[in-house]
Amino acid sequence: MKPVIALVGRPNVGKSTLFNRLTRTRDALVANQPGLTRDRHYGLGRMGPREYLVVDTGGLEPVAKEGIYAEMAKQSRQAILESDLVLFIVDGRQGVTPHDHVIAAELRKAKRDVILVVNKTEGYTHSMAAADFFELGLGEPETISASHGDGVRQLMDMACEKLPVLPEDEEGGRRIKVAIAGRPNVGKSTMVNTLLGEERVIAFDMPGTTRDSIYIDFERNDRPYTLIDTAGLRKRGKVFESVEKFSVIKTLQAIEDANVVVLMLDAQQDISDQDASIAGFIVEAGRSLVLAVNKWDSLDDYRKERIKAEVGRKLTFLNYAKFHYVSATKPFGIAAMMKSVDEAHAAAFAKLSTPKLTRLIQECVEHQQPPRKGIFRPKLRYAHQGGQNPPIVIVHGTALDAIPDNYKRYLETRIRERFKLDGTPLRVEFRSNVNPFDKKD
Repeated sequence: MKPVIALVGRPNVGKSTLFNRLTRTRDALVANQPGLTRDRHYGLGRMGPREYLVVDTGGLEPVAKEGIYAEMAKQSRQAILESDLVLFIVDGRQGVTPHDHVIAAELRKAKRDVILVVNKTEGYTHSMAAADFFELGLGEPETISASHGDGVRQLMDMACEKLPVLPEDEEGGRRIKVAIAGRPNVGKSTMVNTLLGEERVIAFDMPGTTRDSIYIDFERNDRPYTLIDTAGLRKRGKVFESVEKFSVIKTLQAIEDANVVVLMLDAQQDISDQDASIAGFIVEAGRSLVLAVNKWDSLDDYRKERIKAEVGRKLTFLNYAKFHYVSATKPFGIAAMMKSVDEAHAAAFAKLSTPKLTRLIQECVEHQQPPRKGIFRPKLRYAHQGGQNPPIVIVHGTALDAIPDNYKRYLETRIRERFKLDGTPLRVEFRSNVNPFDKKD
């Protein structure tokens, strides 16, 4: 297990900026707006040969008793309990605040190693920036500028000296990256918490609670997964805040980064064009797909039949994907859904032998030849696999540019049936042979 460093502090003190610098990524959203980060956000950092996990947290508001800030504080406290070292970040420009004193008292009770980090100190001397913060009673403050990188290396040298030296665990097998996607407030975060068996991400009855794409490693039935809880995708005309626009971008990036996407639909609402648009993007990205119609326990029989008919009508282009009717809160249907996730992942990385593909193509031609174009008929010679995730089948022959789309779909269906490629898109590409004697001077 890699040691864990938690970044804790009031909202808008620069925790996400420091997270991005330590992980050398832009995974955490950064904007001049308090309360931007809401869930725990994990990343991998390295200082020389030492690797560690960095946890970016939402602002810790000790006085918040209810609402979204109370949930953020709950997540921050959980990150403190999981950590080996806490970097308590304060704002060097604002000076010490009453909330800083309350957070310092909480950290002392948590009995974790703490380094007090004074951020936003560019242009200040160390003694001037640190002077006011000795009164917090957490030792000598370290002054940095997370946005400029000043003092960050010295800080992390000190942090690494405090981290425990633990043997690395061998990761067994390939981790399956599973993105949970869908419109806002369909139950994505509740599904993640149900799979993990803990309140790992904020599940709050307010659309748009999740803004970052949160990556979480876990195991189920001795198989390793990485769950990706994504921000809900709204219609383009309803995305007003600049922060939410970045969340949409990160959701699309998370879909592209996943091996399998679980598209969640809300059984209490009609299937919308937006659901079909999200599904279309998943298909275009070539990701394997499992559909989960959530909140199924709240419907009567009439409504259930209506939703099933509507799903079949509006999402006919997803006939290769498995549909599951589930409840993330009860829960039920989760085991069958995860079985389909495993099957979709296996199909995405299936190895298709060239002899079997070629024989299948020949059988398809014998059963139904491609239509003529003029006096010529396309001839399919042989096929081989050109890629995985999604599987790509490349068919060679002559005059293949004349093959119509309906014949291409016929081949896709036969290949999918023969090799049991359920849950994954399949791409068939045609490459016509070039006649070396067909050259014009």
